[in-house]
Amino acid sequence: MSFFDKIFGGKNNSPERKSFWKKIESEEDLNRAIESSYQHRIAIFKHSTRCFISKTVLNNFEKEIDNLDDKLDLYYLDLLEHRPISNKISEDLGIRHESPQLIIIEDGKVINSASHEDISISQIIE
Repeated sequence: MSFFDKIFGGKNNSPERKSFWKKIESEEDLNRAIESSYQHRIAIFKHSTRCFISKTVLNNFEKEIDNLDDKLDLYYLDLLEHRPISNKISEDLGIRHESPQLIIIEDGKVINSASHEDISISQIIE
């Protein structure tokens, strides 16, 4: 792997995510996530694995989560690997696609969405 791949994320540079993430890799996974939002608030983090900004935002967000007492249902979507699912989220939930993006869902509806430096754990717990 080249130096630039390590910094900017080459094709094979997909480190294992923290254990609190539930991956969305299919429409069924997305449907289960939306269904669980009827029981409690959830968050979906849409991440571009080849974007330095997205990696930085994700790492900062994970640090915030690590310091949170209550663990929440957090879903992770690699939008480069699963672009059709990312498109479905935008279409079905009526929000514009962004990356990185944190989408907060309750009762099947988006209650908050943020991108880039606006992503914070405070969106979930407020």
